[in-house]
Amino acid sequence: MAQGWKCSGLSWSADGPVLRWEGGRRSALTWGKRVAFGVAEGGVRTCVGARGHACPARTAVSGRSTGARCEECARLDRAHSVAADTLADDPRPYRVYLAWFGPGMVKVGITAHERGSARLLEQGAVCFSWLGTGPLMAARRTEELLRAALSVPDRIPYGAKRAVRSALPVSAGERAAELAELHARAGGLGGWPDSLERAPYEPVDHVEVFGLAGLPTAAGEVSELVAGGSVGGRLLAAAGPDLHLETESGGVVVLDTRLMTGWELVPADGTEITVPVREFKEAPGIQDGLF
Repeated sequence: MAQGWKCSGLSWSADGPVLRWEGGRRSALTWGKRVAFGVAEGGVRTCVGARGHACPARTAVSGRSTGARCEECARLDRAHSVAADTLADDPRPYRVYLAWFGPGMVKVGITAHERGSARLLEQGAVCFSWLGTGPLMAARRTEELLRAALSVPDRIPYGAKRAVRSALPVSAGERAAELAELHARAGGLGGWPDSLERAPYEPVDHVEVFGLAGLPTAAGEVSELVAGGSVGGRLLAAAGPDLHLETESGGVVVLDTRLMTGWELVPADGTEITVPVREFKEAPGIQDGLF
């Protein structure tokens, strides 16, 4: 019987995307590499726990969930996150950023200074620029200022991000144009917290990092993993948690690696996908919502 592995998710290193496995094993991902795995026969997807602790009940969770947590573990995980606004006394400096994911899709967000640009890579930001650095609450107030004054959202649906990756502007300058305009408008606003040190406009482009140049249009995305199913394909690109895989008969299919967590996975061969795939119905463009 093949040895089973539990995936801990995808992370980004200085050398590119890396799949992490329970026990510390890592699998570096490079363009052109064959990515293939199966889901153990008779397997059940179980909760991954919260804050580094296993789920005490090992509760079964939905195959479509990107969080792979039961209700209780999800509550505990969110209660200790920056997004929950429960860490007002966090002494670490935070950065405010503007991130661009495609035409008409710019968001504002914050991340701990010590994390560098890791958060932007994890979200699949095609390009970004810092707005400033300061205490957590100052960073949060700046984020709220941009949301209220400029109607900049703090979230972009992953479905919308995936829809435009193969149809991005060719030049870095074109990709950063909306970013530059919003950064300038943000700088002209009043009401910035005094404790936030503003940052100049310095765009960072991730098209080469993600392998998006010349990316073929995806035919669909994996909607869930199932026991006994398999995923296989040649890696064309990766952005955020997503892998763009070229299959033998189904074209390019996007796999959200967050769907891999909680399952027992086993080695597999081939470049075919036998788990459910949701076909994309619309051509790439600006999307109002999820597919």
